[in-house]
Amino acid sequence: MCYNTRQSRKKAELQKWANVEALVGNIPDDFELIYFSVSGFSHPVMWSITQERPDALSPNMWGIMPSKQNQADYKEYFKNPKTFGGLNAKSEKLFDHFIYRYSWEHQRCLIPVDGFFEPHNTKVKVKGKDFKVPFYFSRKDGDPLFLAGIYTNTADGRRTFSVLTKEATPMFAAIHNDKKRRPVIIDYENKDEWLAEGLNQDDVQNLIEEDLWEGALAAHPVTKNLYSRTIDPNYPEIIKKEDYVEVSIDFA
Repeated sequence: MCYNTRQSRKKAELQKWANVEALVGNIPDDFELIYFSVSGFSHPVMWSITQERPDALSPNMWGIMPSKQNQADYKEYFKNPKTFGGLNAKSEKLFDHFIYRYSWEHQRCLIPVDGFFEPHNTKVKVKGKDFKVPFYFSRKDGDPLFLAGIYTNTADGRRTFSVLTKEATPMFAAIHNDKKRRPVIIDYENKDEWLAEGLNQDDVQNLIEEDLWEGALAAHPVTKNLYSRTIDPNYPEIIKKEDYVEVSIDFA
């Protein structure tokens, strides 16, 4: 799954990298959306690029909601445990889920991030509980990456999105070894096609299946501060590599 991400670049850098020239809405020049580490369960507003405006960065909320709902009421909506935050959408259900089936055709999006975090279960018990270690995933070349998403336009004229996931490829299965899932990551060369109109189900499915090769990614364990209830993990060094005797894998 994908519940924690990092996006530390200023919007001007993202615009240049993603080759978009506009910002959606009346956004002040000094408005930035920078997160060294952010949990989706806080429902942050993040930059995304939508099918409706493929030339623009849009500030949209992480946590998809049905179009009949008001985004302003998200706290009340997500009290229902069945929603589980609306953070991830299984690509296997993309064409028939009651929310996703209305989004896959005309409401696909890209979420530019530095990288993301996934938990690794070391299978070691500490005080009777599984000892889980967060890993940070990013591109080996240091570039940002595009998480694939879908979005809705809510009743109060805002947008909410969810990150698409799929069955884990080998690297992810070894690290994210409980859920064995991975986010769908669209290669830069395929970004325009992902946002294009007129794609059918086979076209979209092929882009999901043939997404970014995991060999382009590096992954390493980081501090358990990411999961702390007393330490704010939103600081630059959160991605510094940490060594754990309980961890025997290293894909850096």
